[in-house]
Amino acid sequence: MPAIKTPYSVYEDRLASGEIRADADQAAAVNLLDDVFRMIVEARPQSFLGRLLKKQTVGRTAGIYMYGGVGRGKSMLMDLFFESLPETVNARRVHFHEFMIEIHDYIHEKRQAFKKSGVQSPDTYITQFVQEHCKDLRVLCFDEFHVTDVADAMLLGKLMSSFIERNIVVICTSNWVPDLLYEDGLQRGRFLPVIALIKARMYVVPLDGETDYRMQSLAGSGVYFYPLGAVADKKADELFRSLTNNEPIGADLFTVKGRDTTARQVANNVARFSFSELCEQPLGAEDYLTIAKRYDAIFIQGIPALGYDRRNETKRLMTLIDALYEQGTKLIVTADKPANQLYRGHDYEFEFQRTVSRLIEMQGEKYLEGR
Repeated sequence: MPAIKTPYSVYEDRLASGEIRADADQAAAVNLLDDVFRMIVEARPQSFLGRLLKKQTVGRTAGIYMYGGVGRGKSMLMDLFFESLPETVNARRVHFHEFMIEIHDYIHEKRQAFKKSGVQSPDTYITQFVQEHCKDLRVLCFDEFHVTDVADAMLLGKLMSSFIERNIVVICTSNWVPDLLYEDGLQRGRFLPVIALIKARMYVVPLDGETDYRMQSLAGSGVYFYPLGAVADKKADELFRSLTNNEPIGADLFTVKGRDTTARQVANNVARFSFSELCEQPLGAEDYLTIAKRYDAIFIQGIPALGYDRRNETKRLMTLIDALYEQGTKLIVTADKPANQLYRGHDYEFEFQRTVSRLIEMQGEKYLEGR
């Protein structure tokens, strides 16, 4: 029988193949993932490393909470762990918000059913949910653990306690250190026990190096696709899926000086816009600066060839590129022409040269890896 591939051995293989680069934070995290993996698969007590971190015996370890900035490898390591688990281990990987929607839907259905006989407490519903939907589950991988909703916050204490009671190991990724979860949220005092539980029962592992590995791949794949058509759209679609890790796509509403603006396609701190949404609407420098600061990467799709008949759109595009460039925001474009042929007119013939220069620089490795 072939030896089981552990998270550590898979990580070493990827390092050797050049698929990933050595990273101290990742190495520390994968060692802990390997320890928890062996604890689950081999059903043995934790290693010296686990005991050193003052966790309890095998049956009382809640799991690992990995936190850090976008693109630091959190989801990659969680997936590496999840995919290494043998089929005999009942495991599930799910986006945190998707899981919470399932719980809220379950509670709503139960409350409707109990209308005539009296409504039970939320804790009772949580216990029932875990009993019914997490039966025989050994590992639960939560991607993007982030609490913004008071309803979620009020349920999480009982939920996490129920996981521990049933010996379910939880692997989390989050952009937030536990102490900053649900910061300034309504009734946050009632959420603090959840933070205490995470810190007491889980390995809290920082993944917060300077390198955004998500963005490094942009230099190799290209970020400016032309001419417009199916080929450019396909490349942009593939890149969007890669940068967002196929996370659920949602809308993001934000306000600039009392004006509401909606980014209709956002996931994993990456936003996708059409040229029409950004440059054919009455947006200005403040709107573009807000967008540039709000997202790590921006897609602008469908930039047409520009001329004298599109003066307003050309001016907005120049302002937008300036804002993205100054902020260091990564830019992915589909356009009708290459950058140096995008504008043909007299009104902005001189000014647009700066936009061309910036569009070209923004395709370069130095810019994409952080300037």
